Amino acid sequence: MKRPPGGRAVEGVGERVLDAVESFGHFAALAGRVFRAARRPRFPWRDTLRQIDAIGTQSLSIVLITALFTGMVLALQTGVALGRFGAKLYVGSVVGLSLARELAPVLTALMVSGRVGAGITAELGAMQVTEQVDAIRSMGADPAQKLVLPRVLAATLALPLLTILAGLLGAIGGGLIARAQFGITANFYLRTITNTVTVEDFLSGVGKTLVFGWIIAMVGCHQGLRTSGGTVGVGRATTQAVVLASIAVLVSDFFLTQLLLAL
Repeated sequence: MKRPPGGRAVEGVGERVLDAVESFGHFAALAGRVFRAARRPRFPWRDTLRQIDAIGTQSLSIVLITALFTGMVLALQTGVALGRFGAKLYVGSVVGLSLARELAPVLTALMVSGRVGAGITAELGAMQVTEQVDAIRSMGADPAQKLVLPRVLAATLALPLLTILAGLLGAIGGGLIARAQFGITANFYLRTITNTVTVEDFLSGVGKTLVFGWIIAMVGCHQGLRTSGGTVGVGRATTQAVVLASIAVLVSDFFLTQLLLAL
């Protein structure tokens, strides 16, 4: 007996929901294993330092270029908008506050997600499909401690540092446009930023990146360790990791902002 089209659609939705619940269960289990691995002796410091270089240092160029032109565009658009009300001198206030609270943390996380999240998934996915992860288990080692923990810790530590540098360079880029386009002196531009951006604004933006870094690395590791289907599966897992990590960053940013504003 043939199923009606509506029945097939409901069945498809049900399968996707079950797959999502199962995937979330695997993700939570992996997070628990990583937490337990961090408390064990013989912490993998050498692997962690290597991952900090791979995640932080090698992401520096793309993050700084993004921040520079974001600050320049933001200053240009803000100056034009404020000029309608005769307030274009205060471009620095808007640029500094926007970069500190939202743009620098979120854009840095998205750039790192596209580069690092994809790289982690591809690397671990290739190890998974070639049974290297099973070989690590057969030698009595825990893949969560050997493979996942260094990457998660490195991303969590590197992202705040990248965000600070991105915010500084974005503010410099905005200052260049403010000077060239609107004749605002560097001293006045800097003074408007320092008078507007508080320590709380700075810490709220940087603090969110600790969560963003954890999400990006965990999603990449989770997708990589669940890869199947050879090289085609690696490519599919890499795409899913970038999409999921980017969405998770944006969703978590909303809730973290609500939480920080309520404090």
